[in-house]
Amino acid sequence: MSQAQQFKVGDNAVYPAHGVAQITGIESREIAGRKKDFYILKILDSGMKLMIPTDGALRAGLRDVISKRDVKKVMDILKDPRIAVTVQPWNKRFREYTEMLTSGSAFEVAKVLRDLHRVKNEKELSFSERRLLEQARNLMVAELALAKNCDAERVQRELDAVLG
Repeated sequence: MSQAQQFKVGDNAVYPAHGVAQITGIESREIAGRKKDFYILKILDSGMKLMIPTDGALRAGLRDVISKRDVKKVMDILKDPRIAVTVQPWNKRFREYTEMLTSGSAFEVAKVLRDLHRVKNEKELSFSERRLLEQARNLMVAELALAKNCDAERVQRELDAVLG
């Protein structure tokens, strides 16, 4: 399989900021007189469908679900007492957290979840902060459930225990 087409129909992959998706098809379309192959993705959390050019999938951040070894790294990040984003004021922090969420990295998403969960324990979160926290949590739960081959409720309980 070429570098451009690393996924097969039925594979699960992670698409930045949208989360875990299933490759439901690979279709060819003619665009501006040139034939191009596309992955058809169905985002598992929302049911949204997306088309991504197979030759641009890596550039777009489409990646495999993390390995079991990476699950341990994610849990270590969640337990880490450090804070990833310390800039003030909130709108600058919000921008940094948003970039981390859209990076496509499970490790960056884990940092957002950890940091915002801690802030929530100290003060009331703004509407934007709550949305980011919820998005980070949903992204983590979906990917960890697949990586660990278990249900989302179990992952939710594990995250609650780790985050305290």
